[in-house]
Amino acid sequence: MATKPPRKPSLSTSLIHHPYRPPAGFASPQAGVHKGSTVLFANTAAMRARDWKHKTGYTYGLHGTPTTFTLEERIASLEGGTDSLLLPSGLAAITLVDMALLSAGDEVLIPDNAYNPGKELARHELARFGIRHRFYDPMDAGALAAAITPATRLVWIEAPGSVTMEFPDVIALVQAARDKGVLVALDNTWGAGIAFHPFDLGVDISMQALTKYPSGGGDLLMGAVTTRDADLHQRLKMTHMRMGFGVGANDVEAVLRSLPSLALRYDAQDRAGRALAQWWTTRPEVAQVLHPAIETSPGHAHWERLCGAAAGLFSVVFHERFGSGRVDAFVDALRLFGIGYSWAGPMSLAVPYDLKVIRPKAPWQGSLVRFSVGLEAVDDLIGDCEQALNSL
Repeated sequence: MATKPPRKPSLSTSLIHHPYRPPAGFASPQAGVHKGSTVLFANTAAMRARDWKHKTGYTYGLHGTPTTFTLEERIASLEGGTDSLLLPSGLAAITLVDMALLSAGDEVLIPDNAYNPGKELARHELARFGIRHRFYDPMDAGALAAAITPATRLVWIEAPGSVTMEFPDVIALVQAARDKGVLVALDNTWGAGIAFHPFDLGVDISMQALTKYPSGGGDLLMGAVTTRDADLHQRLKMTHMRMGFGVGANDVEAVLRSLPSLALRYDAQDRAGRALAQWWTTRPEVAQVLHPAIETSPGHAHWERLCGAAAGLFSVVFHERFGSGRVDAFVDALRLFGIGYSWAGPMSLAVPYDLKVIRPKAPWQGSLVRFSVGLEAVDDLIGDCEQALNSL
């Protein structure tokens, strides 16, 4: 009796289950982009034996791919740590640290000049979970030491402060927390792993908004949390898994492509930012230039002792006689500075703030404009600011 020939699979099935596999060994300067939620296993035994916690294998796209593992390792090296986790934004990175380390009845201390969305997270979401918060003066390590209570579990540091750019004595703040056995997390977005090495200063956790300098394009959102302690990393990693944090492969590819030029871009924007900030110190319309490398800026001595570089970011406080409407008109008159949040991209940006709203206890009052210097020629930026001042 003749046997029937094997049934040929349909076109749709053969396209999904095609036998061809490309040869191994392909190498190029850029890491490959691996996309996938499902990860295939050779058999059920392999599936049950696979470990996702220590980068020894792959189980599910949310737990890592060769592309995300590569970026995590490079960010860890950049920060001087051993392990990193990727998150959908810088704020998500702050959220991960808070959620992993704090429980009901605990307290977190946050610098008064910290990134405002992180403060809002504490005021609303953490408060709903019974987690208390207090704001401290980052320029007074003694005040931080006095503020720590038995309920304090975490101290945040930001160097420099958001918008008002005060540079704290990071070592003294870390020591104040260490003396009380409290963990310290640093927002290192400004430093980007270039200006100083966070773990050499004693912090336990360094987070970055990769949205800024590591991306450098102003076209994606991503964050990272880096540690040197294996147990602390696992604690963060388990919360990371349970909260379902993940990042897109194409965004990871974009950051990987930008990282090789990070040091060059940081240096260029540093030099241009200092030149523009120095020019602003000569203007009669200005009460204060807030840039850590400017001698009259709060915390300059701490920056000079700890840092070898500075981000292309600074703020200008106008004399109080220039009301917010007139300062807004100045910003509107700028031609080369985009009006928009974020920084570290190729386009320079300017954003006006009201100090009464963001820092009511600041020693200066009035309207402030934060400048992010991009990659334009600094002489062109100076000329743009000069012509826009006519609107005042």
